[in-house]
Amino acid sequence: MRAPLLVFDKVTLGYDRRPAVLRLSGEVAPGSLLAVVGPNGTGKSTLLKGIVGELSPMDGEIRLGDARNSSTPSIAPTDPATPIAYLSQTSGFDVDFPISVYDFAAMGLWREFGAFRAFSRAARERLAEAIATVGLGGLEKRLIGELSGGQLQRARFARLILEDAPLIVLDEPYNAIDEATIADLAALVRRWNAEGRTIVSALHNLAHVRREYPRALLLARELVADGPTEAVLTEENFARARERMRVGAC
Repeated sequence: MRAPLLVFDKVTLGYDRRPAVLRLSGEVAPGSLLAVVGPNGTGKSTLLKGIVGELSPMDGEIRLGDARNSSTPSIAPTDPATPIAYLSQTSGFDVDFPISVYDFAAMGLWREFGAFRAFSRAARERLAEAIATVGLGGLEKRLIGELSGGQLQRARFARLILEDAPLIVLDEPYNAIDEATIADLAALVRRWNAEGRTIVSALHNLAHVRREYPRALLLARELVADGPTEAVLTEENFARARERMRVGAC
């Protein structure tokens, strides 16, 4: 048995002393492909922010293990702590800022090279390959403000490729983009997982979750269910989730 990559130990997360995730406990094994689901306002994005360190727990803790416990040494981190690649719901970047697709994707190399160190030839080759992998080959010089929503999401995924992290956290990665882009990016997520990477995604499309994710965690501020996807995504569990949200709003 490998040690868990993530441990939630009675963790409570929230904003301005208002809890959004309550007393969550559980584990995520290395190499997992986990969907975090639940009605709107159930704490999915809050949990992801806790995982990546944007939010500190109000109580309890989130422990991040070492990816070197993984059976895939090729993605073992060079730093003591496991690196995390994080895709938030929004790009967090002013799309009117005059930056090209090439330079935007290259931000994924910052942890490795810093902001001012010149890229090596190998890094430039990796950058070109990442852009081609997400289907943006030939658009390297285009400004991100000129991209469609789907193209911008592809550029964000190129940046994730270059971060080369063993743990990838995705917050609603397929919102407001076209079906062809969803299919291409979902295939990339499957490839990452096949390489041994751990994927934790907040998602609302349950058909997609059933098709792509073998494990699901259902939140309604508190944990409702966690386990094999088909056992979690039941009408009974969603009725419990809605009831918990209703009671919590009273």
